[in-house]
Amino acid sequence: MPDQRFFVYIMASQSRVLYVGLTRNLLRRVYQHRSGALGGFTSRYRVTRLVYFEETSSVRVAITRERQLKSWSRRKKVALIESVNAGWLDLAADWFPRV
Repeated sequence: MPDQRFFVYIMASQSRVLYVGLTRNLLRRVYQHRSGALGGFTSRYRVTRLVYFEETSSVRVAITRERQLKSWSRRKKVALIESVNAGWLDLAADWFPRV
């Protein structure tokens, strides 16, 4: 069985609206958020900046962690982001060409 990778991630808008998600392909998913291809909440609030992510090889661990993060208060999510990304930098800033 090939290596499996799952990512739990947090995206943010410029005004720091947060979105927690789960994916197998973080590069593709960030692109989808940026291009508006997913529609809905992330498009409406322009949630396009990757500010946090974790990687695991277990889908069960990933699903559990995503559910855990989604249940957290905003304050707790902000503390998690700032523990590794104090400046709220876009961690995928150089993943795609500038248009």
